[in-house]
Amino acid sequence: MARPSVREQIVDAAFDEFHRHGYNACGVKLITDTAGVPKGSFYNHFESKEALALVVLDRYGTSRRLDELADRSVEPLARLRGHFEFLAADIARYDYARGCVVGNFTTEAADHSPAIADGVRSAFAEWTKAVADLLREAGARDPDVLALFVVNAWEGAVVGARAAKDGASFAAFFSVVFDTVLG
Repeated sequence: MARPSVREQIVDAAFDEFHRHGYNACGVKLITDTAGVPKGSFYNHFESKEALALVVLDRYGTSRRLDELADRSVEPLARLRGHFEFLAADIARYDYARGCVVGNFTTEAADHSPAIADGVRSAFAEWTKAVADLLREAGARDPDVLALFVVNAWEGAVVGARAAKDGASFAAFFSVVFDTVLG
């Protein structure tokens, strides 16, 4: 089996470290140590930590399975619930110590980095559009506004789950969104 490229080792390590510790707590040295590569090799592949963060944002977006929201072989609201159940399970798998990389970057770095601000804005827009398209398919009233509410409510539930280190915020999200708002 071929060994991953140094660039991929760095991206893999940054994905984990940014998710575990956040943007500000991760220096290039931590990332390269985690990747098992010399610090100098970082700059052969990335001009800055910020440039690497944008690659991580893209990879994180891909890992969130947004394409499954458009799978018309599954009933729309079942797709939406399944999407958020997947996200909740992923966070629970790490004992509620990791949140959403997009949300984390928003609170940590977007105010200080125009490039990261653009990246998180784009990530949230893509996610919200995918949810709005699904809600439109389901016949929801005001699907764009509702999608924005659902995505923002989810991000709040993630913060609550991380603070309490349990799934109570997720249970409240599912109850309000699926039983009350969409029920």
